[in-house]
Amino acid sequence: MANSTLNAIRIKIRRLTRSPSSSQISDTTIDEYVNTFIQYDFPEHLRLFNLRQTLTWYTQPNIDEYNSSSVSAGLSGFIQSNLTVHPPVFIAGQEVVYSQSRSQFAAMFPLTNTILSIGTTGDGITTAFAGTLSSIPVLRNNVNFVSKDAAGNGLRLSDDGSGVLSGDGTGTINYLNGAFTLAYSAAPGASEVIYSETIPYAAGKPTAVLFFNDTFTIRPVPDKVYPVNIEVNVRPSELLAAGQSPQLEEWWQYIAFSSAKKILEDRMDMESIQMIMPSLKEQERLILRRTLQQLSNQRVATIYSENGNGSGWSPGSSNF
Repeated sequence: MANSTLNAIRIKIRRLTRSPSSSQISDTTIDEYVNTFIQYDFPEHLRLFNLRQTLTWYTQPNIDEYNSSSVSAGLSGFIQSNLTVHPPVFIAGQEVVYSQSRSQFAAMFPLTNTILSIGTTGDGITTAFAGTLSSIPVLRNNVNFVSKDAAGNGLRLSDDGSGVLSGDGTGTINYLNGAFTLAYSAAPGASEVIYSETIPYAAGKPTAVLFFNDTFTIRPVPDKVYPVNIEVNVRPSELLAAGQSPQLEEWWQYIAFSSAKKILEDRMDMESIQMIMPSLKEQERLILRRTLQQLSNQRVATIYSENGNGSGWSPGSSNF
């Protein structure tokens, strides 16, 4: 079998850049160019069928937002290793609504604030208050306690998603039972009402997902752990060992030509770049052919396509 390893890529690059000696460019430097291309350029030039995968992560009870910092959900480093997210999305094996529009999602699940007095008014002296919200549980990152000081200036304490209140003072909030403590930096004025602004919810099995700002928002808010299965385009894997081949061995010449181009760009050798471009583009077309052929197997969906086997309507059938 033809050699497709990182070592073969190095040799090809040295020939293309006329750099046979390691004194001209070291293997370490070549590897840096190779992996820069693989990780950052390759997936943007070509979105290949082979780089579309499924990703499964897990909701947590009473948590509605998930991103790369959601370690317990299995999304640690998500945004760095996955380029794009695609429907369909399945939760607990059932396909759910997928949206990237905040407007569409808000129309289905309005974020309407419930504004209520906490039952205590200011006296111009007291800065610390405590109590329990009546409408619970409440969404994280959507809790505010507001009032005014004696001079009419606004006072606000907002949550950070972890139960800590900050802003014009400090405090805490328990999202599930509604217990809160407030310590304003200035006392609410005499007879000034202190309001809570929250969004109560009823937890349940999710039926919709919003993906925006690299964050998944789940509705209804999960009442327990559910598996979420989505499709993602992933980055190709780095080549770290001399004997390691790309995920598909046929990629090796494309990687070599493209990495050599990056080296020649840094050398400002535009003449050599023009010489290798026809071969680089040929390799690009050859790699893309597999994806194009694979996608050609998928029939374009129409209103007559059946959900069951995708065969759709044909003359003489009884689909109507």
